[in-house]
Formats: sequence, structure tokens, C-alpha cells
Amino acid sequence: MSDDAGRTDPDPQIESVREQARDLLDDTVTLRRALHEWPELGNDLPITRDRVLESLEGLPLDVTSHETTSGIVAILEGSRPGPTMLLRGDMDALPMPEDTGLDYASRVDNCMHACGHDTHTAMLASAARVLSSRRDDIAGRVLFMFQPGEEGHHGARFMLEEGLLDVPARSDGSPSPVDAAFALHITSSLPTGWVSTRGGPVMASADTISIRVIGRGGHASEPHRAVDPVPVACEIVTALQTMVTRSIDVFDPAVVTIGRITAGTTNNVIPEIAEIEGTIRTTSERTRAKVHDGIRRVAEGVAAAHDCDCDVEVVLGYPVTSNDDRMAEFALGLAADVAGHDSVVRLPNPVMGAEDFSYVLQNVPGAMAFLGGTPLDRNPATAAPNHSNRVTFDEDAMVTGTALYATAALRHLAPS
Repeated sequence: MSDDAGRTDPDPQIESVREQARDLLDDTVTLRRALHEWPELGNDLPITRDRVLESLEGLPLDVTSHETTSGIVAILEGSRPGPTMLLRGDMDALPMPEDTGLDYASRVDNCMHACGHDTHTAMLASAARVLSSRRDDIAGRVLFMFQPGEEGHHGARFMLEEGLLDVPARSDGSPSPVDAAFALHITSSLPTGWVSTRGGPVMASADTISIRVIGRGGHASEPHRAVDPVPVACEIVTALQTMVTRSIDVFDPAVVTIGRITAGTTNNVIPEIAEIEGTIRTTSERTRAKVHDGIRRVAEGVAAAHDCDCDVEVVLGYPVTSNDDRMAEFALGLAADVAGHDSVVRLPNPVMGAEDFSYVLQNVPGAMAFLGGTPLDRNPATAAPNHSNRVTFDEDAMVTGTALYATAALRHLAPS
């Protein structure tokens, strides 16, 4: 696909930024591959943090390393007063093996950048380089948020608690509040270089269910002398699916998936306890609360009907990722200028995955957009998805991603 596909009347600034992002691609790829080879999990990412800090050396940035996590905050001050725009790139990997066969495949057992966070980090570092060379075009400041712990470890929340948004006044004493936020997430479900997003809910909340069905153990040949929790657990799983489909508005959806059922130790013993674990995904707080109540009611009711006790625990995870409508339109318009009108998709519905950028968006108007990374020789409909042990991303897409990060700040913070 041509870099100019679908773009008309090019903006000279955007053309210049794209050219600069293209010139930096080798550096972007080098950082991305270094991170990919040595992935790290959770909120403590010492190798990754050092690599990122090295990539920012020599730039006119005020860099702070967070203490509670491996998060990095780098602030670029423009030549004129104005607000601050936050740009986020997450850095952590997933606890899983890699089977891509790439020359730069993970060297760490059971650890892989299968969600593309290595590309996010590399693109944001290159965007910092682009913007550092364009300070005269910035009225305000850019806050680069290099975040650990997105994969279920609440890294964004920890960075917020450590004062991420507590941006001090400029050196001239003028205030510079964070008034906008932008993030990208690469995906193998879009052609390389394409961009998609929407206003309102764009990704789901993610909560965890843990249910313990407590019966009475006994001999497998005498179930009448025991209270078997296994069929009760199975009935609860089935009843939960019915609960979702018959009580939740299809236009305000929910997904309840049970991923694990554990019970027993051998074939001829009725166990005392059966355990159920799963996930809840919703796109509104109203449905989220309704599903939580429904799970407790169904599980406890089914268990009671069979003379079992039942403990239900719902652990809150990430909230709904909800884009500010104005910022979503800003991102779609920006994407049309950077990637081309033919390469922009307005999402009709939210994605049921979850993101802890949601915590940032609860505090700052902003938007998350998806960047296509499916290699040109593969069909996005059949390509290995994010979180697959075989997922790969087209590194040329990082030109578009770097340019999107940089032009988002340049456009939002343009001098009046």
C-alpha cells in the first residue's frame, strides 16, 4: 500500500512529519526488536526501562522515572505557553511462549510481546524525537507516558496515583494542565497502516469471577450420601449464559466467559468443592453492575436448589475505556490526513477487550485508536490475533503510528 493511499490535498506539516517518521524507521525497528527479544512482565521492567531511557538520551526532555513502577514520564516544553497533551505507550509483555520463528523472537521462556506493546513503546520514543525537533511549533507541553503493567497489572492507575497528571507550571510561571490524551494500540485485525476508533465506549471493562460451590464429599458409588458440587457447578455455568442472553440488553452488551472449572482429585471420589473462574466484559457501568448482581443471584440460587453453599467473588478490573466524543473525532480526522481517508474505519461497536488507558480517560478527555499491523501478505480475517503465540506485525506500520503520535500533539498544541 502506498504511503499516499487515499490522501488528498496533503498538509505540508503532516507530509514533513511522515517523512521524518520514515527516516527514523530503522531506529524505531531497532528499539522495537530489542524490546521484543527481551520482554518483561508486570510493573517491574528494568531492562525495558533502561532501553527506553537510552532512546531518549540527548533530547530536550524533563525525564522522571517513577518509583512504584518502571513507568517513565518525559515532558517536552514547547516554545510558547499552553496546555499539556499526554501521549501513552505501554511497555509490558504477556506470560506465554512465542512460536513465530522470527529472527528476533523472544529469548525469555514463556514471555512474549504478543500484544504489540513493543511497537507502541518504539513508536512513542520516535515521536518524542520528532517533536523535540519541532518545539517552535508547540504551544504548551507534551507528556510522554511510558507505562508498565497494562496486561492486568493496573500500571496506568499506579502512575496516576504517583502524580502522573500533577504537571507543574512552566518555567515562566504559566499553568499547563493536561487537557488531552491520546494512545495507539496495534492490531492484527486491520490491514497495515489503517486506523480505527469511535466516540464513547471503545473497549470493555474486565472483571474476574471466582465461584466456590461447597457440597459434601463422599464415595462416587454413593452420591445419595454426599452432595456433589460438580453437576451444580456445571449447571451454574449454563445458567450464567442464559442469564446474560435473557436479561442483558443486546445493544448494551455483556460477555461472561468461564475459563476454568476445577474439582476433585480422582475418579471415584465426590469432592467437597468445585471452583469456577471466568471473566466479565461490559461496555457500560449500568450493565456492569447488573451482571455482577445477576452472577451472584444465579450462582447462589442454583447452589441453594441443590443443597450446596456458594461463595461468589467478583474482582473489579479495568473500567470501560470510553473515548471523549470530540477527541475521537479529532483522532479520526487526524488519521484521515496521516493515513488516508481510504484507510480509516469508524468502529461501529466497541471491542470487548480491555485497556487500562481507561484510567487515564477517566481523568482527561482523550481517545485511543487502533493501528493496523497485519503484514501485507496476510488476510486480517485469518491472521494470528493479538495474544496469539504466532502473531506478527508489519513494522512499516510504525511509520504511520509515529506520525500519528507526533501530529496529534502538533495539531492539538498548534500556536493560535
